Amino acid sequence: MNFRSIADLNRDVVANLHRLPQDIDVVVGIARSGMLPASLIALALNLPLAEMHHFSTGRLLGTGGTRKTKRSNVTFADVRHALIVDDSIHTGTSLQEARALLAPLADQMKLTFCAIYAADASAVGDELTLVHLPQPRVFEWNLMHHPILNRACVDIDGVLCLDPTHEQNDDGQAYLNFLREATARPIPTMRIKELVTSRLEKYRPETEAWLKKHNIDYEKLVMLDLPSAEERRRLGAHGSFKGEYYRKSSAIIFIESELRQAEEIASISGKPVLSIEGPVMCYPGISTASILHKIRGNVGPRQRALRLVRRVVGAKRYEFAKTLLRPRRANA
Repeated sequence: MNFRSIADLNRDVVANLHRLPQDIDVVVGIARSGMLPASLIALALNLPLAEMHHFSTGRLLGTGGTRKTKRSNVTFADVRHALIVDDSIHTGTSLQEARALLAPLADQMKLTFCAIYAADASAVGDELTLVHLPQPRVFEWNLMHHPILNRACVDIDGVLCLDPTHEQNDDGQAYLNFLREATARPIPTMRIKELVTSRLEKYRPETEAWLKKHNIDYEKLVMLDLPSAEERRRLGAHGSFKGEYYRKSSAIIFIESELRQAEEIASISGKPVLSIEGPVMCYPGISTASILHKIRGNVGPRQRALRLVRRVVGAKRYEFAKTLLRPRRANA
């Protein structure tokens, strides 16, 4: 399972700017996912930005009053070369539709079509693609609106709603109030296969009522059948409960709010887990934090070992783990 965050997207765009044509006059995003990379490219190159359907009728987006240059201060009539951008290409349908829509403009300007991520290089036509990223894959920017949710286990607290505060998490009246009034995060627009939460079974009525209130569609709600939050803490049942369920489930991805739980779930299930904290994809057998903890004790081969870990787990997970392990300065 391949994953890219918004931060990953920005790094991939910046690292490949040199591969883009040097005479671009405007960057055109294919709504909606293509608008994000198009905006990053336009900002990096200080070029005007447009949305594809508006562009087809001769309209550009405003550029604001700062960083005005001859290159950014152009009108539609000035455009001689437009870069049409989508976030990814798989079947090529979106780019084909873009070609058809913008075909009437081909006589007055050059149109270059670009996708940041390509699933299969052999399936790509003459589009410019920047990064090869095979399926299955999921992106942070459309996670809650992706059909992969049909095959996913999803946590509730920290994913669908904000986590309870320490004061709210009392296993009593304050917690009941939280369950009824929890602040929703972005609501998924796809049906979720299974909601798997370490909320206690006794809170099912309140949980189901909140899910119905926010129109969250799901097949099954799986809750932890223990008598109290104290017993749950004594058993340390959060991650193990989710991991065991996910291991037996036909789901192909688990979306978890906390990184450490995500690593535990991945280890138990043997399947990938996306941690919202990060965000980062956790894979079975790769615990970035624990590897770096062990290496801190090796004085002699430390640098060689760190370089090895970076190659094994990837630069993104390596750097993220370092931020978790870096000692915090005490308050003065």
